[in-house]
Amino acid sequence: MDDETAVVTGGTDGIGRAVAREFADAGANVVLCARDADAVAETVEAIEADGGTATGIRADARDEFDVERLMETAARFEADGIDCVVANAGVYHGETGETPLSGESYAAFDDHLRTNARGVFATVSEALPHLNDGARVLVPTGSVAREPKPGLGSYAVSKAAAEAVARGFAVDTPYAVGCVDPGMVATDLSGPQGRDPAEVAPMFRWAATEAAAEDLDGNVLGLREWRSATR
Repeated sequence: MDDETAVVTGGTDGIGRAVAREFADAGANVVLCARDADAVAETVEAIEADGGTATGIRADARDEFDVERLMETAARFEADGIDCVVANAGVYHGETGETPLSGESYAAFDDHLRTNARGVFATVSEALPHLNDGARVLVPTGSVAREPKPGLGSYAVSKAAAEAVARGFAVDTPYAVGCVDPGMVATDLSGPQGRDPAEVAPMFRWAATEAAAEDLDGNVLGLREWRSATR
C-alpha cells in the first residue's frame, strides 16, 4: 500500500483503529475520522509514533457535509485520488444481545439506521468523485446482518441495510464495493467476546489489495475466504 491513500471512518477505536494502523504500517497515507476530536488526535499521534503517516479529522458519518470535507482532504494526498475507503463508523445503543427489537426505542432505531446504514451511504457517496480507477470500498459487517439472533434489535437491521447499500453501489458504480466479515471481534461496541481487532486487521488489508476485485464486488468476504487465500 506504499503511498496509497486510504480513508477509515470510525478510525479511533476497535476495528477502525486497528485497520488504520494496519494500513499505515503497510505504507498507506491514512485519513481517519471520528466524532471525538481528542481520540482522533491521539490515534494519529500513535500511528505517527510507529512511523506511519496519518491525518485525522473530527467528522460525523451521519453528516454528509462532514464526510464531504473528509473525502476532499484525503483526495489532496495523491493526484489520482483515493485508493481505498473503509466505511467503518458505527454505533450500538444498549448492551449487546439485550436489545430486542420488540423493546427498541424509536430514537435507538433511528440512530442505528442513520449511523450504520445512512453513514455508509454518505461515506461512499461523498467518496465517489475522488476515487481512482482501481479503488475499493470496504464495509465491515457481521453474520447478524444475515442470520437473525435474539437481542440485537435495530442494530442487526442496520447492518443488513448497510450490506444492501454496499450491494447497490457495487452494481451502480464501476468500483469494487463489498463487505468484510471478520467474525466476532472484541470491541467496545460489540462486547468483550471475540478476536482482538489487531488479529483481523490484516484481513482488511488483504481485501483492499490482494483479493480479486470480482470476489469483493457486491459480496461478503469472510474468514474462510481470507484464510483460504493466505494460508
